[in-house]
Amino acid sequence: MSRPIDVLHLGRERVICAFEIDGLIVDPGPSSAVENMLRELSEPPRALLLTHIHLDHAGATGTLVRRWPSLQVYVHERGAPHLVDPSKLLRSAGQLYGDDMDRLWGEVLPVPEENLHVLVGGETVHGFRVAYTPGHASHHVCYFHEACGDAYVGDVAGVRIPPSDFVRPPTPPPDIDVEQWERSIDMVAAREPQTLALTHFGAVAEPLPHLEKMKGQLSRQADLVRRILDEHGDTPQAVQAFIEESARLAAAADGGTSGALETAVPIEQTWMGLRRYWAKRAERAGQPG
Repeated sequence: MSRPIDVLHLGRERVICAFEIDGLIVDPGPSSAVENMLRELSEPPRALLLTHIHLDHAGATGTLVRRWPSLQVYVHERGAPHLVDPSKLLRSAGQLYGDDMDRLWGEVLPVPEENLHVLVGGETVHGFRVAYTPGHASHHVCYFHEACGDAYVGDVAGVRIPPSDFVRPPTPPPDIDVEQWERSIDMVAAREPQTLALTHFGAVAEPLPHLEKMKGQLSRQADLVRRILDEHGDTPQAVQAFIEESARLAAAADGGTSGALETAVPIEQTWMGLRRYWAKRAERAGQPG
C-alpha cells in the first residue's frame, strides 16, 4: 500500500491527498501546497502519475518539473496539451475561481513536452495498469497497482472525508458526463480492487460498497439538479434550492467534516457542472436548454 500525504490545502486537513509508492507520486496536488508535500519526501520522486489535470490534482506538476528537470510525467492524451500550454486550462479555471486563483492553486507552470508520457488507457507503467475512466473529466485515468491490488482513482470514486462515509460526487464544469462516469465506476468495480485511494480523501478499505454508494449518489445528485431546473428554471432560486437540499443531506451524514467537504468540492461548482450536463443533453436531443 502506498503512503498517503495530506498536502494540507489552505492549511486544512483531509482535503487533498497525494500518494507516494515506490518513489512515484500519484496526483501531487496544487502548487499552493507543494512545500507541504515535499516535506514528506525523503528523496526526489521518480515520476508523477496524474489521474487528470485539474489544478487540485496536478497544479504542482510544472513546479516539480522545474525543480527536477528530468522528472517524468504520465497523463492522458487529452490532458497532455494543457500541461505543455496551460493557458486554456487557466482561463477555464479562472471563470470558476476568479480572484481566488492564486490563493487556491498558486503558480501553474508549463511542462516541457519531452517530460510527458502520453496515455490512452491499457498501458502498464511502473507496475500500474492504466484505465481510461472519463465522466468527471474527459482526460481522466485510473491506476491499478498490479502487485497489491490498490486502485488510484482520482475523482472517479467521489469525495469522502474520513471519518464520515458520506460520499459527494464532484461535478464541476465543463466535462461532466453522468453516463460515462457510471461506466467508469463499473469498470473500477469489475477489477475488484483491494483498496481505493481517493484524492479527497485517503484510503477506502471496502471498495465495492463505496463504489455502489458513489454510483447511487451520482444518479441522485444529477436527478436533483434536473428536478430543480424543471421546477425553478435556470434561476438564482434554483441554485439556492440545490444548495439547501445538498446541505441538508450532508449535515445528516458528514460527521462534522462539512468544512473539508466544502473545500474539496464546492457545492456551487457541483450545481454548475450538472446544469451544463443537462443543457448539453437537451441540446443533443434538439430541445430548448
